[in-house]
Amino acid sequence: MNEEKSQKGLTFFDIVIVILSMYVLVALLIDSYFRLSPEVSKLLYLIDNIICVFFLFDFFYRFIKAPSKKEFIKWGWIDLISSLPSFEFLRYGRLIRLFRLLRVMRAFRSVKYLTKHLFKNRTQGTFATVSLIAVLMIIFGSISILQVEVDVNSNIKTAEDAIWWAFVTITTVGYGDKYPVTTEGRVIAAFLMVTGVGLFGTFTGFVAAWFMGDKTKENEVLNENNN
Repeated sequence: MNEEKSQKGLTFFDIVIVILSMYVLVALLIDSYFRLSPEVSKLLYLIDNIICVFFLFDFFYRFIKAPSKKEFIKWGWIDLISSLPSFEFLRYGRLIRLFRLLRVMRAFRSVKYLTKHLFKNRTQGTFATVSLIAVLMIIFGSISILQVEVDVNSNIKTAEDAIWWAFVTITTVGYGDKYPVTTEGRVIAAFLMVTGVGLFGTFTGFVAAWFMGDKTKENEVLNENNN
């Protein structure tokens, strides 16, 4: 199956699954080896369950497309278990995600191959990269701000507060209802804002290129019809 994917090339959704799997590994290590506040643990739990939806969709999609369901399920059951939400009685599934990461990573022959795939179509590659970086920045920005904003005067106290703050900061909207009060929090905020400006500038360029591409194709069709 991996050989077939390697020959056809990875789809955007395949890349999303790989990056989410990498995030799960990092989140698992953070949750296991660092002392986290209850709200950070809650945030990791919420994000983990959202990612499980993608993993379950990926599993059932590949199961439906598999030529032999029997052959697929021989190894696919690992993906199914690793896709289950991390309820307390199913937490062993989090460890099995490590196997999922290893299996998905086999689809990549090298970082060069991944880069080549992303930018085979420069416009689509740019959009994919911007989207994924934005999502990961919101996730890790939320985790980081909750970890450092422990001051008594802080108004970012819950997982929901952190996600909202990270979203409005990276989009450079900045409502001002939630803001960091510690030096570390302000550094994180500055980094998110600078990243957001760069990402949305790139996204604007993508939209412009997309419209220009459509207009160019339309002109080519008109020229062919006139000839």
